[in-house]
Amino acid sequence: MTIELQTLTKNLYDTDFMAWVITTVDRLRAQDYSAVDWENLIEEIDAMGRRERKSLKSNLVILLQHLLKWQYQSALRGGSWKGSIVEHRQRIRDDLEDSPSLKPYLPEILAAAYSDAIDRAAAETGLPLSQFPVECDYTLDKILDRTFFPD
Repeated sequence: MTIELQTLTKNLYDTDFMAWVITTVDRLRAQDYSAVDWENLIEEIDAMGRRERKSLKSNLVILLQHLLKWQYQSALRGGSWKGSIVEHRQRIRDDLEDSPSLKPYLPEILAAAYSDAIDRAAAETGLPLSQFPVECDYTLDKILDRTFFPD
């Protein structure tokens, strides 16, 4: 790629991201590899992976948060909590279906996700943090089980 074309492509990345994406895809389809902005393409692919992991953790946090609220505020159980539990289980299942290589990431993030979930559950319920177990009592199998609702 000429210096001038490299500069134009990098400027496009900084000034109009969507145009950069379209241009990059067109160049890849045309197999014009010398005209591809490889530095930014590699950065974007790496960022996509980070976003997928971040999304998975976010869904796990929300799922755990609502499981905790379900268990520790049983008198306030309602359809929205149950709906949220179902929705976030589905999101996690969909993520794992689309990217099975994310499955080993779940045990790695469980403790951190649970810690975030108890912070949120305590904030939303007004219950003290001490009300919740320090470590997650739910196994990943239970967390993802469609029929599991803690009592």
